[in-house]
Amino acid sequence: MASQDFNDLLAFVAVARERSFTRAAAKLGVVQSTLSHTIKRLEMQMGLRLLTRTTRSVGLTEAGERLQQSLAPRIEEIERDIAALMSLRDTPSGSIRITLSEHALETVVWPRLAPVLAKYPDVKVEFSLDIGFRNIVKDGFDAGIRLGESVEKDMIAVRIGPDWRLVAVASPAYLKQHPRPRLPQDLIRHACIKRRLAAGGHYVWEFARNGAELRVRVEGQLTFNDSGAMIDAAVKGFGIAYVPEDMVAQRIRSGELIVVLDDWSPQFDGYYIYYPTSRQNSAAFKVIVDALRYHEARQKKRG
Repeated sequence: MASQDFNDLLAFVAVARERSFTRAAAKLGVVQSTLSHTIKRLEMQMGLRLLTRTTRSVGLTEAGERLQQSLAPRIEEIERDIAALMSLRDTPSGSIRITLSEHALETVVWPRLAPVLAKYPDVKVEFSLDIGFRNIVKDGFDAGIRLGESVEKDMIAVRIGPDWRLVAVASPAYLKQHPRPRLPQDLIRHACIKRRLAAGGHYVWEFARNGAELRVRVEGQLTFNDSGAMIDAAVKGFGIAYVPEDMVAQRIRSGELIVVLDDWSPQFDGYYIYYPTSRQNSAAFKVIVDALRYHEARQKKRG
């Protein structure tokens, strides 16, 4: 096969992975028009239509799906072999893509990785913020970070953080005007700051105490998909927010926010980084995992 043909196949796999000419072009380091021309040339050479294009999305035809299933494992194997060879270098290098939530990034991942990555300028990391569940292999990620209960069973999983909990908080001004809720059911009479889930619905607030579990579908004026915005709205007196405790600890200490229903706040499994077996050979990936690995004894000493 001519080298040009092989480059065209690599371009096709990139578009198939990303489902976007824009993202694939950025990853390959080419302009979008060049990438589009490359795919058209490949389709003409093969006499097959491989992609379906609309103004908003890129999909695979049946032929395109079969070609991707044939090519992707081979290319991934080559990438793994190259990563293994690169690990022989004195300095770890390479690109790592991670899907994770905003909360995981701000409270666990970035505080641990920032000082480490400063020592390894050749290790490049792309963070993709997403609270939905992702097939990391299919979607082109090297790893995912999710709560322990959400980790895919066929993946290697390494704990990176302690258990944590959600707390319901409101400003002193709001609680002066509204009676403090004593039970989760009382929230239906309150203005609550809702969270929009990636799937499109609203998060139903979950509570637990002494083995009893309750789910409350709250209502309110405001809805966000960002914890920081929810916290700011709570501070400004717009209602009660249900957010990770570690994100509001300072505001609770300062008196800007007050915890309600404290004894009903449930504990959640800590975060794990999970990844397929193939990623273990990369020195750059090992830097990431070692930096994030959770050491309970160290955590207790800090506390």
